[in-house]
Amino acid sequence: MTASDNNTSILKRILSVILGFGPGIFAIGYTIGTGSVTSMIVAGSQFGMQLLWVLFLSCLFSGVLMFAYGNYALITGETALYGFKKHFKYGKVMAILIIVGISFGQWNSLMGILGISSNIIYEILALNFEGLSAYQYEVVLGVAIVIIVTFYLLMLVGRYTFFEKILVVFVSFMAVSFIVSFCFVQPHGVDVIKGLIPTIPDVPGGKMLVAAFVGTTMAAATFLSRPLFVKGKGWTIKNLDQQKKDSITAAILIFVISRVIMAVAAGALFYDGRQVTKVIDMANTLEPVAGKWAVTIFFCGALSAGLSSIFPCLLIAPLLIADYQSGILDTNSTRFRVITAIACLVALIGPAFGANPIQIQILSQVFNVFVLPIVVLGIILMLSNKKVMKDYKTSLGVYVGIYAALFFSLVISYNGVAALLTYFE
Repeated sequence: MTASDNNTSILKRILSVILGFGPGIFAIGYTIGTGSVTSMIVAGSQFGMQLLWVLFLSCLFSGVLMFAYGNYALITGETALYGFKKHFKYGKVMAILIIVGISFGQWNSLMGILGISSNIIYEILALNFEGLSAYQYEVVLGVAIVIIVTFYLLMLVGRYTFFEKILVVFVSFMAVSFIVSFCFVQPHGVDVIKGLIPTIPDVPGGKMLVAAFVGTTMAAATFLSRPLFVKGKGWTIKNLDQQKKDSITAAILIFVISRVIMAVAAGALFYDGRQVTKVIDMANTLEPVAGKWAVTIFFCGALSAGLSSIFPCLLIAPLLIADYQSGILDTNSTRFRVITAIACLVALIGPAFGANPIQIQILSQVFNVFVLPIVVLGIILMLSNKKVMKDYKTSLGVYVGIYAALFFSLVISYNGVAALLTYFE
């Protein structure tokens, strides 16, 4: 066998592993988007690795909740909101509150995602065409329109496997880009260890970033949508073990990629006392070390992160409504197309008004934490219901993890309220 054949064989194996991802790829797409990238970069530039403990706990609880919601779907054959409505006395009210809360948070996130992605493309163009600097607003808005229209047209394809394959491409490229960036700059080892000790920065914006961290990494939409995507994948109760591995893998990759992004920002900006206030500042993370090539690599990673989040954000509202009504994943209905079209228009509000996309993104992630306790409580009640779960018994370890996640979500929600009250004073 020649060296060329060996290389081809290795590439085929890598491609096989990547394409073998299950619904966990959607969890990564939801989580590692511009919301996560922005939060990690801002936190890394301002506080170094001090908030690593928040990231670790968020990913740990995310893995537990993905596993719990996935198992519920495989054992009962039901999806989350449909199950809440069917089995709880006040399930309808609970489900509607969740739909409204998550849709509000995701559509706000979509504004930030589109704004940051458009600004990234503008900055790439401006590096090569200096004359564009006088037309930043027009270029950013034009790019935003092109991006959102393109994604809407792709949504009309309406097949789960199609969405999954596109996310695989974006997420894989994004991960490689940030890992390459990590090779240029790294934080001090002692700071990484200190970052695992729970502390909240006692400075303006510290509580806001903690809430934003949890809002983007431990996102309620990720858990609620998992039963839908598990069913869309065609998995049954025979795939319980595969579902477990998929949940664990997704949680680990979310932590690793997010930690790398934070570390890059800490290594390049924190030690020099520089902070991130606008999109170009994120690109400057690597410029002192590797020049424009590193900036391009970093931008490609951030852009891939943003684009990987647009699909899930557009999907979430119509899918939750379909879940509530029948528990069936439906991406071909007129309702689906109308709701996603409205979401596209909402996404353009930020770029149209020239708002700072970084501020929008951080703020939107904070709003995501308020529905989280309800979503965690919902799965606790489901798993505790013997009539619903039949003969399946949830392990003590999973219960401990879910109750710990509930406590964590309540603390973070309280922290989020305090952060917002301070922000709007």
